[in-house]
Amino acid sequence: MAACMRFTRRVWMSFLENKGHDTQCFPNLQLHKASPGLVTASLKVEPYNLNRVVPVHGGLILSLTDTAGSLAVATKGQFMTGVSTDIGTSFCRPAGRTGDTLHIKAELINMGKSLAYTRVEFTNPDGLLLAYGYHTKYVGKSSGPKDVKFSEDGEVVIEGEDLEVD
Repeated sequence: MAACMRFTRRVWMSFLENKGHDTQCFPNLQLHKASPGLVTASLKVEPYNLNRVVPVHGGLILSLTDTAGSLAVATKGQFMTGVSTDIGTSFCRPAGRTGDTLHIKAELINMGKSLAYTRVEFTNPDGLLLAYGYHTKYVGKSSGPKDVKFSEDGEVVIEGEDLEVD
């Protein structure tokens, strides 16, 4: 497994260990790929992800925009992924029912010294766009001792500690 994927999974596990919102809303989020600037994931829709008229709750999609955007920032080696300054989601189609799978692609569009910009797309298994979102994060004071630097392809850590994930 590439270093970028190991690191991004470690960041995701820290979200779950916090036992906060992510653990309550989508503990079954599966990360599939992480390379510098890109994360792909999927989520099997559970009954607690629905709104009162059955399709996936829009708040779930917005929360996933937040989390997936944060994980896209992590693909650049930042363990602490900053705080949201702006976030939004546009809904194109109903996002599914219990048992359906949402596919998620989060891209880091740009990251400077203070701000990071991400775009997140949600598709069904046939590739049909269900929703898309954007996420701006303040990352100016997020650097820390758990950060790493990857090779350009994300295969190896060239600075910092490369830890395995359970």
